[in-house]
Amino acid sequence: MNNQIRTRILKYLDEKRVITSSELAKVISVSWNTAEKYLLELAVEQKVIKIKKEGVNLWMLK
Repeated sequence: MNNQIRTRILKYLDEKRVITSSELAKVISVSWNTAEKYLLELAVEQKVIKIKKEGVNLWMLK
């Protein structure tokens, strides 16, 4: 993931507080799988937290 996409994701998370992978996919115009991959990369870097709730993944800044 490049720095421009990383910045957009983190800024969007800062504004919305909690998002879904599908929501992010629409905002940055990528597939759900790509959005999920980007968010998982940020989770590995300990920038975001993944919360699993009733069949949906929720993401928020750490």
